[in-house]
Amino acid sequence: MANYTAADVKKLRELTGAGMMDCKKALDEADGSVEGAVEALRIKGQKGVAKREGRSAENGAVVSLISEDNTSGVLLELKCETDFVAKGEKFQAVANALAAHVAATSPADLAALLASEIEAGKTVQAYVDEANANLGEKIVLDRFEQFTGAYVSVYMHRTMPDLPPQIGVLVELDKADADLAKGLAQHIAAFAPKYLSREDVPAEIVETERRVAEETTRAEGKPEAALPKIVEGRVNGFFKEATLLGQPYALDNKKSVQKVLDEAGVTLKRFSRIKVGI
Repeated sequence: MANYTAADVKKLRELTGAGMMDCKKALDEADGSVEGAVEALRIKGQKGVAKREGRSAENGAVVSLISEDNTSGVLLELKCETDFVAKGEKFQAVANALAAHVAATSPADLAALLASEIEAGKTVQAYVDEANANLGEKIVLDRFEQFTGAYVSVYMHRTMPDLPPQIGVLVELDKADADLAKGLAQHIAAFAPKYLSREDVPAEIVETERRVAEETTRAEGKPEAALPKIVEGRVNGFFKEATLLGQPYALDNKKSVQKVLDEAGVTLKRFSRIKVGI
């Protein structure tokens, strides 16, 4: 049996991000040599990329990058299988490198991002596959957002102190207001609105909500004459919950988000909320 210590296993995990059992097996194969085990894990990692395709990647991190003048910003989610890998420096370095690449190249969509070159002769897809091999887990890049406007800001939220941010919110205002931008982003992180305003809700969604409200009201035995008013009230309740501008503002729930923006003389152009795995 190879001669190595628990400290060697710990060092190998830190160097590679691989699981404990994989590290022990690699050290056994390398006769206790940490350097040899690193090489063995890299080789196995390259062979295991395809095998990991069917596995679930629901952990990970959200990273952001805002320009110094706050006129542009990037939000990007990189997923992995375990929180151990997610909180590792190597995984987070990959995520930050991808965000920097998006900021520098402004890809049109995910397909364009994955096909673009992040290093000489290496596409983003190949870069992610390499991380997959090196870290020994399925690594997935399938979501990013980039805003360019008058004033762009971000809020990053950690659900656990020892993990990287799991929720990120990007907001774009028509004029600079750092405090309001922060408050709005925190509100969005907490209340997860799906749409900015009523006008942004697809017509088919509204029709579905109206139909459900009507059928529910009838099933409750409400008087026929009262149906329109009750249904309209329930649809308005849906709008209040699902649209940002209609929600009570988190920092002053006596006012709607729209009211707070109006009083500040600011327009919220758009927002994006990314939560790992959702």
